[in-house]
Amino acid sequence: MDILKKLEKEKLTGRGGADFPTHLKWKIVNKAKDKDKYVICNVSEGEPDVEKDRFVLENYQKEMVSGIKIAIDFLEAKEGFIYLRNDYYSKFSLQLKYWISDYPIKLVREEAGYIGGEETALIEFLEGKRAEPRVRPPFPPTCGLFGKPTLINNAETFYCVDLINRGIFKHTRLYTINGDVENPGVYGLDEDVTVKDALKETKNLPKRKFFVQVGGGAAGEVLGKNQLNVKVCGSGAIIVYDARKTDIKSLLKKWIEFFMKESCGKCVPCREGIFRIYELLQKPNTDLKLISDIVYSLEQSSFCGLGRGCALSISSLFVNVLRKSKAGEVIL
Repeated sequence: MDILKKLEKEKLTGRGGADFPTHLKWKIVNKAKDKDKYVICNVSEGEPDVEKDRFVLENYQKEMVSGIKIAIDFLEAKEGFIYLRNDYYSKFSLQLKYWISDYPIKLVREEAGYIGGEETALIEFLEGKRAEPRVRPPFPPTCGLFGKPTLINNAETFYCVDLINRGIFKHTRLYTINGDVENPGVYGLDEDVTVKDALKETKNLPKRKFFVQVGGGAAGEVLGKNQLNVKVCGSGAIIVYDARKTDIKSLLKKWIEFFMKESCGKCVPCREGIFRIYELLQKPNTDLKLISDIVYSLEQSSFCGLGRGCALSISSLFVNVLRKSKAGEVIL
């Protein structure tokens, strides 16, 4: 059985956040008529408080590289790239070169920041251009690096590819649990685990009043303590906030400052909208209605996932956690 059939049989989905069926992505690249193909392993991991890629590099580096080699061989790719967050490059590049050996795989040090994790912005960076998202379609599997078919998966996905190829995949995935918890860390749990069960199994379910952010420490969805019977989504992160000591305005400022720093500035809704929210948060009496209007604009018209991720975190916080007045207005 070839690797494509194995991936389909095990129903592996991408571990980077989109949850797209891995075998379909590989199949599209494989069927592309162009002979020059590329493979990219995205290890940028720019989402705050998410550490699973680091965990893979510390514990399963050989398996990750093996998964990349399997992809290169199957697709008969011209070249592979491992795009590493700056500090990961400094720490792990020598070990990675050992496992790469004589395979045509290049290590690339991240310089593009958080936006470089967006796959088309990553491609722009590898082509020597400014890291900005591209218009899609076309999508990378048909028209990616240098206009050629390109397979992009993240570190954990390639690690899983190696396990599947060896017949030892157990349908688990890696979850980062951080924040106001007793046992923070990265855990291997069932790939369909709910937020509540993940916290229970790791002995991190708080007894006090709390809320969580699922999927990332900036772009993740915020859920109240009674909304936890849902599958962990996105990059597999659960950030727990103690409701008694978390200052909501400070939390909003933290998110907005992160997105201001990491925005590429390409689209107006993201560039101007995020800055306007930042301005509003500096005022003693914050206009939450105006913030909600800007968030809606971000959600509907941002060019890429960065603006929409910012909108998701704020809107879900407003809807699921904050109190409302009798008139239905959110109270900060």
